[in-house]
Amino acid sequence: MAKVWKPTKQQLAQARGKKVSDLIRPGLKVLFCGINPGLYSGAVGHHFARPGNRFWPAMHAAGFSDRILSPFEERELLDRGWGITNLVERASGSARELTDRELIAGARRLKRKVRRYHPAIVAFVGITAYRKAFGRAKAALGWQPERLAGSAVWILPNPSGLNAHFQVADFARMFKELRLAAEADARPATRKRHR
Repeated sequence: MAKVWKPTKQQLAQARGKKVSDLIRPGLKVLFCGINPGLYSGAVGHHFARPGNRFWPAMHAAGFSDRILSPFEERELLDRGWGITNLVERASGSARELTDRELIAGARRLKRKVRRYHPAIVAFVGITAYRKAFGRAKAALGWQPERLAGSAVWILPNPSGLNAHFQVADFARMFKELRLAAEADARPATRKRHR
């Protein structure tokens, strides 16, 4: 495991605009797609890294991992068939700093990535960004009727600690629905219908 460390205020300030490497490989069951890295994630180089982000507790509570992983242990997800990317690559202090143009360009870049890696499901972690990026103003949480470069699409709420609309139990329930769908989709008979 990579050494866990906490960035200084200066390192956080210097993280603006940095990228966090994708956690991806061909044939994933689920590719989680965050909005963009926060400054904390940009500074440490790992996804959903800010203390208080509920992504990792939700992943564990939903059965994606057998314990709460540290962001520094994120590579363990690949062995289970899960990956992480971002809609917009640059780190910022808040998703509100992103322009609609960046989100739309991110959607085009993501489509190319999905076409290349073929995940069964792309799970967007942030509904507002998804709506803007893909022009789907009425999209709701959960499974989506449209596909992205052949992959199923699922929307989850943003697990940031700033999102007060949902609690850990809400995230656990919604993430579990996704996991169960992904595991059902991984069965040979159902995978064939997506090809």
